[in-house]
This record gives sequence, structure tokens and C-alpha cells, in this order.
Amino acid sequence: MKKVAKTCIVLFSLSLLLTGCREEKSTGEKVEDAVENVADDVEDAVD
Repeated sequence: MKKVAKTCIVLFSLSLLLTGCREEKSTGEKVEDAVENVADDVEDAVD
């Protein structure tokens, strides 16, 4: 019984490790974010 429980815990931990929750942005999204940031900075400078 202990072996089954330990195996389940190990498999659950391994599944959490392998399915990380970070989002990776594509190059297009990174460029779009940079353009938006520059536009915001220009608006702030104008004000």
C-alpha cells in the first residue's frame, strides 16, 4: 500500500514539473509589446 501511495505522489509531482505554467511569447508578440511600450513612453513625454 505504501508503494502505491509513493508511486502516485511521485507521478503527480513529475506531472506538475513537466507541465509548467509559464507562457512563452512569440517573436511577434514581443515586438508588439515593445511597440506599445514605446508608444506609451512617447505619450507620457508629450504630456
